[in-house]
Amino acid sequence: MSAAEAAPPPVTRRPYQKYAVDVAPSTIDGHGVFAAEAIPERVKIGEIRGEAISVDEARIRATRHERIMIVELSPRRAIDFTRSDDPMRYTNHSCRPNARLVLDNGRVEFFSLRAVAPGEEITVDYGETHHAGTLPCRCGAPGCRGAL
Repeated sequence: MSAAEAAPPPVTRRPYQKYAVDVAPSTIDGHGVFAAEAIPERVKIGEIRGEAISVDEARIRATRHERIMIVELSPRRAIDFTRSDDPMRYTNHSCRPNARLVLDNGRVEFFSLRAVAPGEEITVDYGETHHAGTLPCRCGAPGCRGAL
């Protein structure tokens, strides 16, 4: 098992994590984040915090690692979650997600699109990525785009 796929740390619930989640192996990719309790539709699930960096630095880091966890907030600012221990950092992509990622005043938040059952993997549509359509999508959803 590579360092990138090593077992994640135990989930610690912080005040900004509104619903309990678990991190476990995912059929989509590596580890995923799973609802540990029922999550109603259209509510904040939680957020993720990380290291604020420039977009230039983010793009350099993206070329150095196979598995990255970076969100660009603006043309100049990004957040790197690689060292974060927030469980939502393990949110995988799906072409038919049950949650959405929202950027709000420098925060990266996750909101449910529909009710999420306990044990169900929480997913978002990553949208445009640095992969530019070269990374095969493994979400398995009906109508999957096939690439990220």
